[in-house]
Amino acid sequence: MDLDPEDVFKDEEDDPDNEFFQQSESSKEYVVYLVDASPKMFNTTCPGNDQKDETHFHTSVSCIAGSLKTQIISRSYDEVAICFFNTREKKNLQDLNGVFVFNVAEREHLDRPTARLIKEFDCIEESFMREIGSQYGIVPGSRENSLYNALWVAQALLRKGSIKTADKRILLFTNEDDPFGSLQDAAKKDMTRTTLQRAKDAQDLGISIELLPLSRPDSEFNVSTFYADLIGLDGEDLAQFMPSASQKLEDMKDQLRKRMFTKRVVRRIEFHIANGLSIALNTYALIRPTVPGAITWLDSVTNHPLKTERSLICEDTGALIQEPPKLFQPYRNENVKFLPEEIAEIKRISPGKLRLLGFKPLSCLKDYYNLRPSTFVYPNDQEVVGSTCIFIALHRSMLKHKRFAVAYYGASSHPQLVALVAQDEITSAGAQMEPPGMHMIYLPYSDDIRDDEEIFPDTEEDAPRADEDQIQKAAALIKRIYVKDFSAFQFANPALQRHYAVLQALALAEDDIPETIDETAPDEEGLTRPAVVKAAEAFKLSVYGDSYDEESDMGKEKMSEASRKRKAIAENAAKDYDWGNLADKGQLKNLTVGDLKVYLNAHNLPVSGKKEALISRILTHMGK
Repeated sequence: MDLDPEDVFKDEEDDPDNEFFQQSESSKEYVVYLVDASPKMFNTTCPGNDQKDETHFHTSVSCIAGSLKTQIISRSYDEVAICFFNTREKKNLQDLNGVFVFNVAEREHLDRPTARLIKEFDCIEESFMREIGSQYGIVPGSRENSLYNALWVAQALLRKGSIKTADKRILLFTNEDDPFGSLQDAAKKDMTRTTLQRAKDAQDLGISIELLPLSRPDSEFNVSTFYADLIGLDGEDLAQFMPSASQKLEDMKDQLRKRMFTKRVVRRIEFHIANGLSIALNTYALIRPTVPGAITWLDSVTNHPLKTERSLICEDTGALIQEPPKLFQPYRNENVKFLPEEIAEIKRISPGKLRLLGFKPLSCLKDYYNLRPSTFVYPNDQEVVGSTCIFIALHRSMLKHKRFAVAYYGASSHPQLVALVAQDEITSAGAQMEPPGMHMIYLPYSDDIRDDEEIFPDTEEDAPRADEDQIQKAAALIKRIYVKDFSAFQFANPALQRHYAVLQALALAEDDIPETIDETAPDEEGLTRPAVVKAAEAFKLSVYGDSYDEESDMGKEKMSEASRKRKAIAENAAKDYDWGNLADKGQLKNLTVGDLKVYLNAHNLPVSGKKEALISRILTHMGK
């Protein structure tokens, strides 16, 4: 088997399956949606998005349905289960009363969401009373405790996997702040104690319980009555819980289709400082470009993902080759053979460690050095005890002296120099906005930085200059249309939103494709405000004057004096070459890109594209 040099020395970023773009087994999240199905959830209503009253049960179901739809896009490797409690019918592996685990055929109770699950769950309200039913699971004189049973079932569902390889959560929807309010004295204390103990047992196993309370119109959900003890709230956390829980519920109602990368550890690396002193660091990918998901091949009958396997067959005998293939590289009429282990060693250019080289002033770090997204690094005391202490000392010293560290990062296939820039913690209103740590910026190689090509170096003095009045008018216009508190997260990518909307419609067999709003389009309503119109007119008047007729200029090619001079210079420069002779002899390829653009500018031809495209454009213009 011949070696492919491009594959042997392929960069990590060229691999669509690298850790930045794929959630691995070690970064899964298991979620159990636990929904209260008592009669109160059906009797209590609240205003919905369309100003019509909707029940709390409808609110919970719509939140979960929306979450399932976005989860396929945002967290496709996570697994979910849906569980109702306070139900008439029971369906769970423990055979406990009042608990119904909702699922569809050919799917485990805790598994990735499927199109069939989403489609049937969207219609759950129509068939719920008929097939599942609602009742109070905690009544006086009965020993049944549906909340206790529900926590038990949810804990059993989350036995899958380990807390070291997955995050496990229970999301509890209810509008009953005192589930044992109908009981008295000893019975109430006993059920409260056993339920809290069940919740504590689940939390000891690494399962977090999150409450999503639904307040009734006449009274707000009082989390202090019971659930504060169940989820472990006290002090300041208790006071801030209800506003944050309400916001979380609103976010679930109106979720954006987006690819989300949870802030989990991407890689653990060893940082060599000096004289044998090393610490352990965790790396995190804070920002990554969003692209459509990779293609997944599915079975046409079962719709299950296909696993690709490759087999080698002997050309002479047709027998299946069991031994690993031997690779070779032709060299001087001889095939040099390689073992798979040797190829793996060739790819391992560096051991993948971070080594400190020195420090430089922050003024030496230019903005244009940041050619790719940086990586955030944070100490890891679990791997090397004392890493945090040393990291803090280094971090504080770099902030104090305004220095950044230069280090050699030995990535497996792309070793390079990096800059470690310390970032101090930023807080606002008691909340952390930016964490303390360091950003690892990948420094460019020398050939990554190119000087701007100066095609017309002598025309700088002929370029038009704005006077002071025009600058002031432009500043006033920009001030009027300035977007306050701008953030790139305020705007969704319309192409990706359309892509996801079409995928959802195809997967769920929906007749209508959800409407996609292009938030990047100009704000026509905002641009018609009187203040903006006045500033725009003032700027136009200062640049073009009173005699400028916009309508008569439409469709006409107007050329300024500076443009005429630049074109004349280009025409004179183009006469320096015998273009026809160069084209006939095939010597255009010997010219630089700048020389080729001189001809194109002189004949008003496009100058975009690579060198081959420019030569082809010139030959086409010459008719050759």
